[in-house]
Parts: sequence; structure tokens; C-alpha cells
Amino acid sequence: MITVSVNNESKDCSSSQSLSELLSQWGFESGKVAVAVNEDFVPRSKYDSCRLKNGDKVDVLAPVQGG
Repeated sequence: MITVSVNNESKDCSSSQSLSELLSQWGFESGKVAVAVNEDFVPRSKYDSCRLKNGDKVDVLAPVQGG
């Protein structure tokens, strides 16, 4: 078990899970968000192969509707 920061909130997760699996577990739709890990943008094509490490900082940004 590892601990990561997701949008400044501490989350426990398994290091064997992919970023895609974790986004789903955390309630995000991976097709509708942008993600940065340790301030580095992660392309959507890498979500399935990206594995987090203890202490990683994850920022999940969702588009905002407006007009």
C-alpha cells in the first residue's frame, strides 16, 4: 500500500494499479480529465501503463462548463 496526494488530499492505493484504474476508483472519468503526476502532464495514452509511487503528487483537472 502506498499513499499519494490527489488534488491535495491524501489517498491510499496499491502500487500495482494503473493510473486509469485509480482514476476510476477515485470517481473520475479518465476520458474527461487531464492528469499531472509530480507536475508532469501524463498523456491519456499512458494512463494504463502509468504506476504511481509512494508520495507522488497527482493533480486531476476536469474541464469547467461556462459561457
